[in-house]
Amino acid sequence: MSNLSAARLAAAIGAARLAKGASRLLRRGGGSTMPGLVARRIAPDSLQTLAARLPRGAVAVAGTNGKTTTSRMLAGILRQAGLKVLHNREGANLLSGVTTTVATNSALSGRPHGDIGLFELDEASLPAVAEQVRPRVVVLLNLFRDQLDRYGELDHLTALWQGSLFPPPSESPARPSRVANGQGDGPTIVVNADDPGLATLGENASHVLWYGIEDTAGGTGVLSHAADALICTCGAPLVYDAVHYAHLGHWRCPSCGRRRPQPTVFAADMHFDGLSGTRFQLHLPGGVVPVAIPLPGLYNVGNAVAAAGAATALGLPPATIVAGLAKTTAAFGRLERISVGGRDLVLWLVKNPAGFNEALRTLLAQAGRKTLVIAVNDRIADGQDVSWLWDVDFEALADEAARIDHIVCAGTRAHDLAVRLKYAGLPQGRQSVRVDPLAAVQRGRELASAESPLFIFPTYTAMLDLRAGFRKLGWVGQNWED
Repeated sequence: MSNLSAARLAAAIGAARLAKGASRLLRRGGGSTMPGLVARRIAPDSLQTLAARLPRGAVAVAGTNGKTTTSRMLAGILRQAGLKVLHNREGANLLSGVTTTVATNSALSGRPHGDIGLFELDEASLPAVAEQVRPRVVVLLNLFRDQLDRYGELDHLTALWQGSLFPPPSESPARPSRVANGQGDGPTIVVNADDPGLATLGENASHVLWYGIEDTAGGTGVLSHAADALICTCGAPLVYDAVHYAHLGHWRCPSCGRRRPQPTVFAADMHFDGLSGTRFQLHLPGGVVPVAIPLPGLYNVGNAVAAAGAATALGLPPATIVAGLAKTTAAFGRLERISVGGRDLVLWLVKNPAGFNEALRTLLAQAGRKTLVIAVNDRIADGQDVSWLWDVDFEALADEAARIDHIVCAGTRAHDLAVRLKYAGLPQGRQSVRVDPLAAVQRGRELASAESPLFIFPTYTAMLDLRAGFRKLGWVGQNWED
């Protein structure tokens, strides 16, 4: 690197640090994105340069649901292995957020203060970030319909990932993959075998590790009306021998013979211990080990197995994987418990039909009466098209109406939600509207029984609004203090 380039990189790192420090000092938003924008303005190649200097390379985690929790699990495993991890843990998963993470954790000399990068990525940002970071491992979790006004349909995203990870040979004969990591033949792709929409990506990879859930006991057993990937690449309808949730499960095509790949890393013999956690047997190439995670739900088993698959691809031993998973804690807003005045508030982020349906199924599997606050916003980060509410199985709440004391509807689309609940069949006397999410939580605290937590289901910006309100009340700290 020339002296001019080195000076420019040092200036970018210094400016990014100042921007982050100023943001925290002023307690303004943007502390996870603005520093990256500043760094890239000064040195456009700052991310590419710094990422190339990580001694153990980088891991990218992408998908519609679960990337924050999966990344958090994998970070715990990596730290258990004694590695210092540069992780965009605040959830800024665009190019600017990843640049912030690396630039603000590097010396002015351009040496990163870490061994390995771990970056959760927005579905649409995977191509741009991966091309610059060139990860050793790319974890592909799932693809569900989410923010159609921004992402489009699933086949668009699949094609986007396909073109990024496996460009046509004619495009660059000397580089089979834009994200080749120094091995010359691309990264290891860790793919969810249970998602038929992702299977073609794994089938095209030079190095692939399939993961999945073998145990079918925790699944729904039937495809929901909101399931997405139901057609094989040959055009024939897929057949499911088991369904976990949405379109994830044990699938096959009776027409062309394609079927769910046999995973190398998988979960079996699952036991669900309410909201306190889940136990299962984790099958790894080195043997079978018992795992206990302090998070509930079948989807969190999937997240744990994805993290274990990535760790396996990195060559980490089973004992390290198990110990790291056991120490997992909930990310902010993802089944986060907040104790206030002797009562727990459970903050449960929702953003699309697949995730919301699984959250409701997990909730209703717990005994006892429940009061809910559901806060739906329609800002850019949430997706401005809220028609997805009609694909959420709110009818399940109506079916369990005897155990639902009250639902408070909140957010910018609180009235749309109230209409949806009405048509789902929920008794009208058991729902009310408080547009302001914090006021809705206060109302929910008044209505909830003393024996049960208050369950709060916010969309993304509603969650941020709530945590800002909770912070002013002294209930939580800043995100970076969590």
